[in-house]
Amino acid sequence: MDNNFKAYHQAAEILKALAHPVRLCIIRGLMEKKQCNVSYMQECLDLPQSTVSQHLQKLRSAGIVEAERNGLEIHYRIVDEKIQQLITVLFKEEQV
Repeated sequence: MDNNFKAYHQAAEILKALAHPVRLCIIRGLMEKKQCNVSYMQECLDLPQSTVSQHLQKLRSAGIVEAERNGLEIHYRIVDEKIQQLITVLFKEEQV
C-alpha cells in the first residue's frame, strides 16, 4: 500500500466533483472567461439558478473554484491550474 494514500483520496474527490456534464461545462466556461457570476452561467447553461448554484457549491467544496463577492454579485473562478490542465487534456480535440 502506498504511503501517499491521502493524495489518491484528494485526487478521487476532485474527479468525483468534476464527474458531471454541467460541472465540466462550468469549468470550461470559467477557463474561457476567467471569472463570471451565477446569472451569466445560468443563461449559458439554460438551467435554473438554484441548479447552477448547487453545482458551484460542489465545485467549491472540492476546492476547484472559489467565490469572490463584488458588490451584490459573487464571481467564481478556478483556483487550481491543475484543473485547467486536466480539462484541456480531456477536451483536447475541441479547443477550450
